Amino acid sequence: MANVYQASADDLEDLAALFNEYRMFYKQESDLEGARVFLSERLTLKESILFIARDESGQAMGFTQLYPSFSSVSMQRLFILNDLYVKPVCRKQGAAAKLLEAARDYASALQVKGLELSTAKDNLTAQRLYEQSGYEKDTEFEHYFLSLVQR
Repeated sequence: MANVYQASADDLEDLAALFNEYRMFYKQESDLEGARVFLSERLTLKESILFIARDESGQAMGFTQLYPSFSSVSMQRLFILNDLYVKPVCRKQGAAAKLLEAARDYASALQVKGLELSTAKDNLTAQRLYEQSGYEKDTEFEHYFLSLVQR
């Protein structure tokens, strides 16, 4: 059973390894040092909230990352659940559900409007998990993105 808690700088090495694997899942080049620097900055600057899941022996299983945001229309805070990743060998053990629960509990304790997330259209496994966890598909708005970096 996964033990999930809010991560700190003490978890940075394990988080960086998980974050690097997560990025590679999304077809990015491996960059462990870049992952370490990126997450260290988020933690140091308090720009995100990270939760980590560990197994009974203390091995890192997965993580989730929340970014604070706001809704202008409702004039309330919210969190963007930007990242959720569980190592392939650790899947089907409840770690992802426990990470989602920790994120929900954290946001609920702060009385924010809610949690927003997105996933790949073909990531049906994640979509099922999100829906089982109470997330509803947005049918009201289309989401757009303006890329400012040339690849």
